[in-house]
Amino acid sequence: MNIHFIAIGGSAMHNLAIALHLKGYSVSGSDDNIFQPSKSRLKKYGLLPNEFGWFPSKIKSNLDFVILGMHAKADNPELLESKVKDVKILSYPEFIYEMSKNKTRVVIGGSHGKTSITAMILHVLNSNNKNVDYMVGAQLKGFETMVHLTDENDFILLEGDEYLSSPIDRRPKFHLYQPNIALISGISWDHINVFPTKENYVNQFETFLDTIIQGGVLVYNTLDEEVKKIVLDCQKSIRKLEYSMPEHFIKEGITFLVTDEGDIPLNIFGDHNLSNMAGAKLVCQLMGVQEEEFYNSIISFKGADKRLETILKMHDRIVYKDFAHSPSKVLATTNALKKQFHDRKLIALLELHTFSSLNKNFINQYRNTLKSADISILFYDPNAVLNKGLSEIDQQEIKNAFNDQDLKVFSDSDNLKDFLLSQSYANSNLLFMSSGNYASIDLDFLINQIRTSE
Repeated sequence: MNIHFIAIGGSAMHNLAIALHLKGYSVSGSDDNIFQPSKSRLKKYGLLPNEFGWFPSKIKSNLDFVILGMHAKADNPELLESKVKDVKILSYPEFIYEMSKNKTRVVIGGSHGKTSITAMILHVLNSNNKNVDYMVGAQLKGFETMVHLTDENDFILLEGDEYLSSPIDRRPKFHLYQPNIALISGISWDHINVFPTKENYVNQFETFLDTIIQGGVLVYNTLDEEVKKIVLDCQKSIRKLEYSMPEHFIKEGITFLVTDEGDIPLNIFGDHNLSNMAGAKLVCQLMGVQEEEFYNSIISFKGADKRLETILKMHDRIVYKDFAHSPSKVLATTNALKKQFHDRKLIALLELHTFSSLNKNFINQYRNTLKSADISILFYDPNAVLNKGLSEIDQQEIKNAFNDQDLKVFSDSDNLKDFLLSQSYANSNLLFMSSGNYASIDLDFLINQIRTSE
C-alpha cells in the first residue's frame, strides 16, 4: 500500500507514518517545518522529508491514500493536486477507522484524563501479554510508537480527541471511530476557537454517544455532572457502566488503594488519577482482564508522559512538570499535589499558552483553579497573544479572573526566572503546568539552581 502524509511532522501524524512503515507500507510525506522529537524519530526510520515545503510532484497517481493533517491548510498545494489526480484523501481519524472497522474499537473520550486512562489500559494489557492495536496521544515508556496497527489483533484502543479532524473535515476526531466500547471521563469546556459556547462543546459529546454502535457499552464517570446529564438523556440501546472514586488512603506520601486483595501502593496519586484508574479497570475487564490481574499490573504504572512527571526529587523538595493547561486539569493537578503533600508548601506555576486560555471570553473559567497553591504564579508570553490575534489581558484582569489577588503575574521570562530563583524550596514542591515552554526559559538551569538552594 502506498500512502502519502500531508503534514507528516505532527505528533499523531508522524507516529502513524512510522507505524505504517513498520507494517511494510510505502510511506512518504511533506511538511513546512518539523520539530523534535518528530524530526529525529522520522529520520530514524528514513521518513524525514529531504526538504521542507509542499511539493505537488509528490502526489503520484499510484497512491492508495493521502492522509491530511490538521497543520495543513485547505489550499495546500499537495491537497489540491490530490484532488486533481482523484487520490483518496482521508483525515487521520478516518484512516484509523478504515484500518480498524473489522476490530472491536475501544474509544476513550473526555475533556481531561483520556491520555492517562488510555495509558493505564495499555500498561495493564501489556503487563498481561494481551496484544491490541492502539493509538494514544502521549509517548509511553516501553512503547516505540504511539500508534500500532496489525491485521491479527481483535481489539484497537483509541484515545478519542474532540478536536477537528482536518482542514477539510471539521468533525471532531472522536465522532469518526464508531466505538464498540466507549468511555467518557469528564466534560469541561475547551477549544473556544472551535466551540465558541459551552453548549456547543457539550453537544460534541452527545454526538459521540450517538456514534456508539447499537448494543455497545458506555463506561462513564458518575462524579462528573455534565457527563451524568448527557448519559441520562441518551436513548441509544447501549449498556451503561458507571465508575467513581475508589476507596483509598494516603500514608507517608504514598497513595494506597483499598481492595479485596489488600491495600495496594500506587506510583500515581490525586483524585483525578484514582478516578481515571477506576474507569480504566472497567474497560480492562471488558477487554478480558481479571480484577486481580488489573491490580497486580497497575502497581507499576508511573503515569503518562508529562502528567505529574517528576523532574527533581530530593528529601525536602520535589519539582513536577505537567501538561495541565485547561481549567479542569489545572484544578485537578494542583489539588492532587496539595492533598498528597499537605504539610509541604506548594508553589504552582501556570503558563497561559493556548488560544482558549488567552481569550478574555474564556479566562474566567480558571476561577479558583490555583486555590490549593501556597504561592500561585502565572506566566504568559505577549508574543503568543499577538500571534493568536488576541487583545492583551492586563494583570488585574487576570487576578480577577482567577479570583486570586495574590497571584504573581509575569509576562517576561527573565523576571519569572528571577522570582523563582528568589524562593526558598526547603520543604516545598514546585509544579510547572503548561502546554508551552515559558518563552523558552532554561528549565534545566532552574532545576540545577533549585537543587542547591536553601
